[in-house]
Amino acid sequence: MHIDDVIQFSFHALQSYRTRTYLMLLAMAIGVASVILLTSLGEGARIYVTQQFSSLGTNLLIVLPGRSETTGGMPPIMGETPRDLTLQDVMAMQRSRHVKQVAPIVVGAAPVSYQQLEREVMIMGSTANFFSVRQVTTSRGQILPEMEISRASPECVLGYSLYKELFGSLSPLGKWVRVSEYRCRVIGVLEEEGMSMGMDMGEMLIMHAASAQALFNVNSVFRVLVEAHSQDEMDKAREDVISIIRERHDGEDDITVLSQDALLSTFNRILTALTYSLGGIAAISLLVAGIMIMNVMLVAAAQRTTEIGLLKALGAPRKQIILLFLTESACLSLIGAMLGLCFGLLGNWILQRYFPDFPFQAPDWALWSAVAVALSTGLIFGLLPARHAADLDPVLALSGR
Repeated sequence: MHIDDVIQFSFHALQSYRTRTYLMLLAMAIGVASVILLTSLGEGARIYVTQQFSSLGTNLLIVLPGRSETTGGMPPIMGETPRDLTLQDVMAMQRSRHVKQVAPIVVGAAPVSYQQLEREVMIMGSTANFFSVRQVTTSRGQILPEMEISRASPECVLGYSLYKELFGSLSPLGKWVRVSEYRCRVIGVLEEEGMSMGMDMGEMLIMHAASAQALFNVNSVFRVLVEAHSQDEMDKAREDVISIIRERHDGEDDITVLSQDALLSTFNRILTALTYSLGGIAAISLLVAGIMIMNVMLVAAAQRTTEIGLLKALGAPRKQIILLFLTESACLSLIGAMLGLCFGLLGNWILQRYFPDFPFQAPDWALWSAVAVALSTGLIFGLLPARHAADLDPVLALSGR
């Protein structure tokens, strides 16, 4: 038999038992679609985190109060530390010739109101440097003016969503808003942005760091963003920051300095491993589909004993019988894999429509490996029924036994 005859014979056999064929195709399609959707979730998380870190700026160091070695884990987010990281410490960091600029961050939540409208939002205290370090721009008005870092001033910049909710179509520039019991004059509105490292920039009010400290009655800062002059100076800038704070804190190393690249590399490794794990878990469904193909093909061999006996009586060799059954399994696996590929990509498209900020994107290796695993699974599990059919005695097979 020629290869086109073998394929035609296999398709005819599959069409003869349509319900069984459809069930096997569905099982294989679900397996492939699961691999694509789950790996898309893992890869999307990796891309999302990478994008978020890229939005932080370049050549960036993040200084956290507290030392991971002294607490047995990561530095506390809002907890107590042996010594506060103050605005004076931040000013001292600028002495390093490898540091381009620094931006302290003070955060907290407070009600913001204008006339009869009020919202509980996140308040961020920082300086004019924050806008260049984080590459944040305004859609109208201006950023915080440059001034002494320890000086408080009643000026603020509103997030785009907060501006819309409080002022609607009115211009907020020059207007006074109440932040808890304090009053601030609006001098700018941020560009419309989404989430950035877990913070919604649109729902935020930015004021001077000293003003935020007075508002929340604190002396410490939450974080310090340090920008080095270049990528090559990152390590030297880090060493200088640690040395300066050690000198100011009586010889204690009570801060943790994280580099943007190190954080990104760590997250990349974790999320890449997660993607592989999700793909492996989903691939189990392909093995289940392969076992289903094996069982169904064994039943098919039993149902088609007369047909097999006729083929052997006409002189079909053992290899020919095996080839016919393996071709059937391959057709089932390949068609099921193609359907699963379509279902998986369609699922990604639907999820992307509902969650536009999260990139659902299956890695290239997941697409071809899902199809390859589906095809190889079908062939491997189809080998046993194929050999079983080839070993049938032609005389007994013709008699239906």
